[in-house]
Amino acid sequence: MAITEWPMAERPREKLLQQGAQSLSDAELLAIFIRTGVRGKTAVDVGRDLINEFGGLRKILTADKKSICSASGFGPAKYALLQAALELGRRFLDEKLKRGGALTNPKQVSEYLVHRLRDQHREVFAIIYLDNRHQVIEYEELFYGTLNGATVHPREVVKSVLLHNAAAVIIAHNHPSGIAEPSQSDTAITLKLQEALQLIDVKLLDHLVIGDGEFVSLSDRGLI
Repeated sequence: MAITEWPMAERPREKLLQQGAQSLSDAELLAIFIRTGVRGKTAVDVGRDLINEFGGLRKILTADKKSICSASGFGPAKYALLQAALELGRRFLDEKLKRGGALTNPKQVSEYLVHRLRDQHREVFAIIYLDNRHQVIEYEELFYGTLNGATVHPREVVKSVLLHNAAAVIIAHNHPSGIAEPSQSDTAITLKLQEALQLIDVKLLDHLVIGDGEFVSLSDRGLI
């Protein structure tokens, strides 16, 4: 039975309009983007098949183009819609972070950084630039590495901090392994950057190591 033949209250789009997006299942949310089904399957069925095939909504959203477009009922246009929705979510978090007032502890930025960095397949080194009231100026991903690590250049960090006219920074990087425990090299680069930033009178507030839904604050560990 086609979705257009379902009772009005059970159709994903109408259900969303009447009850809110939170009332929809993952498959129903996907169906709104998929829009049309394939022979013998509705868009909700296609969404459910995708969830079963990839192992969850998060894995669908972070799958590469080749993988997602090879799935039945999907293609480049639908992949583009999902990527646009994902980027809207990131930009919403960007604005929320900038409007959030002064940052005073790691928990205020941890959710943002986890969403930004946990699904990266390579190591990414990022900086949140802050003004003298610890309000956010900008978020930037500065260095990219492999599964084994990223090469962080203190000179480039200092240059970028000066360019943004920042008074303080929070730095972060992810561990693609999903384990947030800092390595010896993480501690070493933290101390090296702290020393370099002190020379230009910029305070390093924290270094957050992002894992799979978890993080470690080097400030909380007493290393900053």
